[in-house]
Order: sequence, then C-alpha cells, then structure tokens
Amino acid sequence: MLLPESMSRVVIVGSKTQMDEAIDAVYSIGSVHLVDHIGGSDEGFDIGAPLEHSSKASERLLKVRAAGKELGVNVAKMAYNPEPKPAKKVRAKIKGSEVEALEKKVFGIIDERNAVQQRAAALAADLDVLRRLSSFDVPLEHYSGYRSLTVFVGTVREDPTKALGAVGITDVLFDMPKKAARGTVLAFVPNEGAEAASATLAKHGYTEMAYPELTGTPAEAVPGLSDDLAKAEARIEELNLELAKLSEEYATTIAAFDEELSIMVEKGETPLRIAVSDYSFVMDGWIPTAEVDAVSAALDARFDGTVHMEVQEERGRKLEESEKAEKRFRDPPTKADNGALGKHFEYPTSLVSTPKYQEIDPSTIIGIFLPFFFGLMVGDLGYAIPFIILGAYGLKVAKSQEFQAIASVLFFGGIWAAIFGFFFFAEMLGMHFVGAATETSTTWEALLGVTLPEWFTGMFPSLDGGGHVGISKLHDAVFMLKLSVYIGIVHLAVSYFLGFVNILRQHGFAHAMHEKGGWLFSLFGISFLCYGLSLALFGPEIVLTDMAIRTIAIGAVLIAIGVAVCWKVEKSHAIMGLLSVMGNILSYTRLAAIGMSKAGMALAFNYMSILMLGPNGIVGAVAGFAVFVVGHMMIWVLAIISAGLHGLRLQYVEMMAKFFAGDGVKYDPLAIKRVHTEVLETEV
Repeated sequence: MLLPESMSRVVIVGSKTQMDEAIDAVYSIGSVHLVDHIGGSDEGFDIGAPLEHSSKASERLLKVRAAGKELGVNVAKMAYNPEPKPAKKVRAKIKGSEVEALEKKVFGIIDERNAVQQRAAALAADLDVLRRLSSFDVPLEHYSGYRSLTVFVGTVREDPTKALGAVGITDVLFDMPKKAARGTVLAFVPNEGAEAASATLAKHGYTEMAYPELTGTPAEAVPGLSDDLAKAEARIEELNLELAKLSEEYATTIAAFDEELSIMVEKGETPLRIAVSDYSFVMDGWIPTAEVDAVSAALDARFDGTVHMEVQEERGRKLEESEKAEKRFRDPPTKADNGALGKHFEYPTSLVSTPKYQEIDPSTIIGIFLPFFFGLMVGDLGYAIPFIILGAYGLKVAKSQEFQAIASVLFFGGIWAAIFGFFFFAEMLGMHFVGAATETSTTWEALLGVTLPEWFTGMFPSLDGGGHVGISKLHDAVFMLKLSVYIGIVHLAVSYFLGFVNILRQHGFAHAMHEKGGWLFSLFGISFLCYGLSLALFGPEIVLTDMAIRTIAIGAVLIAIGVAVCWKVEKSHAIMGLLSVMGNILSYTRLAAIGMSKAGMALAFNYMSILMLGPNGIVGAVAGFAVFVVGHMMIWVLAIISAGLHGLRLQYVEMMAKFFAGDGVKYDPLAIKRVHTEVLETEV
C-alpha cells in the first residue's frame, strides 16, 4: 500500500484506418498512460498528423472561449455542475453550427456596444468643450471660415488678455470658472499678428481645443448634445443587460461546448504523440498491472482482435531495470496506491514532488503522524470539537485538493486533539476538569462549584507532586519535553527505516545498510548516549551509576557501528552528521513548546476573564466574557497556524528528507474528464 501501483509497459498496434476509433477507445477505457513517440526512434514510423476534425474543433473552441470571455463566463471556476448536459446533444449542437450562431449573437451585441461607446465618448468630449465655450455668446459657425483672420480656441493657465493687448490683439474673450485649474480663451487675430499671438498664448500654457462643427451658440447646442449622450448611455446599458441575460442563459451551454470541444481537440491531437506508418499505428504506454487484462478485454471486445495489445514488460522496483531501459521508457508513471487515510494526504506530498515509481509514497505516513502531532500540540477538548466539526464539513463539501487536505488535517487532527485533551491533559479551554482553584488559575470543577465523581477523576493520569489531575503542559514541562524527544526518536527511526526499505528494493541489502542502516544505528546510539548522560549529569550531583555507565556504553557502541557501516558511502559525513541527527531529535521539542505556549496564553486569558474581571459585578462579568471569547478564538486560530505549520514542517524536513527523493512522473492516463457534460447509458 505504501508503494505506487505496479506498472506494465504495453504496445497497442492496429491499422491506420482504425487509428481514430482506437484513440477514442483508449480514452474511453481511461487506463493508458501514453509515452510520446520520438521521431526517428523506430524505422518506418514517424509522428502522426492531427485528425481531420481537430482543426475545425480548435477553431470552434477559440470562438466559444472568446464568447465566454466577453460574457464573463469563467469555465475554470465552474468546477462542479449539478446538471451536466448529454454529450450526444452537445455534439449535435456543435455540428449544427450553434457555436457560430452563439458567436454571431454575442459579437453582434459587442460590436454595437463598442460603436455606441465610441460615439458616447465623442459626445462627452464635445459636450465638455461646449460647456467651456458656453460663456461666450459667439455662434460656432463664426469660429472658422476666415481668410484674413486666425481664430485661437483653447485653454490656458491664466488670463492672457493684457499680454495679447500689448501686442495689439484686442478681440479676445476669456473665462475662468471658480476653482477651475484652467481657463478658456477665444481670440480673433489678423493673420499678420498670428505668430505673435501664438507666442504670447504659449507663455500662458495654451492648449488648442477641438470644437464640434455645429451652428448656434455653444449654450444653445449643449441641450441637444446632452440628449444624444443620454440616449447613447441608455443604449449601452440596454446592451449590457442583453449581454448579462445571454451570460445567464448560455453559461452552462458555453461550459458544455468548451468541455466537448476540448475533448475533441485533445483526441484529435493525440496522433502527434504516437508512431504512425503508411499502414499502421503504434501506441506505447503504461497501464497499472492490475488493469492489463481488463484493458486487453475491452479492446478485443470493441475491435474483435483487429487492434492488438501486447505487454512488453512488468516493471519491478529495482533501479537497474529502469537504467537498462530505453530513455523514454526509463521512468514508469506513479499512480498512488494509498488507503482511505493516505489518499487525504496525497496533496501535501505533491507540494514537494511526485514520488518515484520505485520509492515509498509518504502520504500514508504523513496521514498517521501529522494529525497526531497536531493533536498533541493542541491537546484541548474545547478547541478539538470545532476542529472536528469544521474538518468534517470541509471533507463533505470541499472540491479542491487544497481544501480537502486542510479539512483532513482539521478533522483527524481534531480527533487526536480531543483524545489528548480529554484522556491525557484532562483539560478544556485551558482549564483542567478536576482540581482546586489557585490564585492564578481555576478548574471546571471549581468554576462550576461541583465535585466530580471518583470514577471520572480516575480516568486521567497524574504525575506525583503535580497537585492536579491530568498532565499539565506548564507544570509538567520537563515531562512534556522528554515525551517530545521520545516521539521524535520514533518518528526519525520510522523515516530511516523507510529509507532503508527503499534502497533495499532498489539496490539490495548492502546498499541499504551503507546508505540508511548505519544512520539507524547512529540514531539509537545517540539516543542511548544522551539518555545515559542525562542520568549522570542532571541529578543533584554528578553520579555515574551502573545504569548510566551501561547506557552510555551501549550508545557509544551503536554510534561506532553506525559510523563504520555508513563510512563507505558517507565518509567523514558519517561523523559530522551525528550533530545533525542530534539537532533532528531536539527539533521535536517544538511539540511541547507549541503546546506550552498555547497553554500559557489560555491561562492568561482565563485569569483576566474569570478571576480578574468576572467577580466585579455585571459589567465585569460582561467584559470578562468578551475577553474569554475573543481570547480563546485567537488561540484557536493560532493553533491552526502554529500546530499545522510546525506539524507539517516535521514531516517535510525531518521525515521525508530521510527517505523521499521524488521527481517521479505522475500517472496521467488518456481519459475523458467530464464535468459539464455526461455520456448517458443510451449513448454507450
């Protein structure tokens, strides 16, 4: 179950006249991972050409997507369709030129809207000019048509009247509205003074203004242009409403067209990936070994033996098998074979890489340890219940891999958090179930004023001298740190063992011992050595008891064996890497640290809300309740982030680095993936 599914390499051969139907059959079966043909690799064969319908399908697909874009239909976000359309009817509509009809309808409205928008923009610009000129009682037809006069119409930064008068130009009109940045100037200048006027106006920041060729004064022309602009804007709104209706009406149709045409294009371009001669075709591919017989039977039933499938090899897990194979057949695809738990954690693995065909898939291991670590770090029944509910809801409704993975961590991690919170820490919302209140903390028993029965109290562990029932993350910090280290040793041992198994399958026992087995000895050796040293050094005084001496000796021997076994491959790193192993072990103390930090925050909020604010009347009780709710909500959110990230880090950095290489080829069979269309039984 930890390894990907076993793969067999097959060849599918048939007459060239059957290639189109054979491609359709392979897609319908949905089990063949195609290996792309390399031109010139087989004498007499070359890469095929697209099928006849492919070009037309591509053209129609572009039209559908262009229409969908204009209507705001995002097919990629329509990942779920409760009412898919029958594929046969969709194909009939496509053949009946409904794609072209849809394109004509949509772009007819789009073209009209673009034209009206351009006209509206021109009207708005003309209207702005007329409003600027409306203070001048000069008909627009008088602005041009002179032989002896040059007319200047534009905007300036400041009044140029005096400056123009200084050069002999007096027929000038100027208007500067209040709070306006620029004023409007209208000047009638004899041709001989045009150059001087132009130079003078330029000093005042003159910008020429284009005006509409109308009759009457600007003020008289404004109402007519305003009406025209209003009509244009109203028409634009009407056209937008028409497009909105079309979007609502054709959204599912566009999605169905897009899907069916995409399938047609993909099938039509498949010959570009296979070997074709003048008379035959050859498909090379991989099929899960368990499905070979079913695929062969399906092809025989459809083609009555005229399309033949032959198994070339059943690929094993040793790397030498891959190294001997032709380059394009060297790496079989990886099809995950995880159980009900592991499949929920395939996405976190994919964030690193796709497992190689020859190596163990970490998904199931992550599915075991990540929720366990999450639950240990949270360790509170009060926080666990919302995690379980939210995770269960996410598993039910989430469609994307990302949210399915998050929901899995919350659900399974919440279950572990509930187990640890109730049976190990015996606490809820940072308060133990049993015990007496102190100056800085309280318990549920003290808060509710009840005495819980002895059978209930007896369910929980208690360390001697703790003064409380249940393991305390703060008072029993030393125990929690030791527990974290022991968990880390187990986790690392599993990781090195999986690495050993990987190398054992790929290269044999000797390689496995040199590359991973030695590190297992070193890991246990360091664990025994450090435990013995702790017995000797961390008491009231340094005492080398027989137990400490024996433990240190066992550790030293195991380390020596580990270094000796690794030396052939690791050389000096077999010694220097011992510090890394020690750092890996200590890294797991974050399990206790995260739990302690959460417990410390909960203690602080409980003290403020219950012991400090609560006793101070109604106002204090209300304020205390608010602090209690907000504080624990904040801890709950931080628990998701800190416990989730640190739990995942321990999987990626500490565990997977010991055995996971990745860089595999993901199993991607030729298959039809339908969301917006469906094949009815009557079509099969």
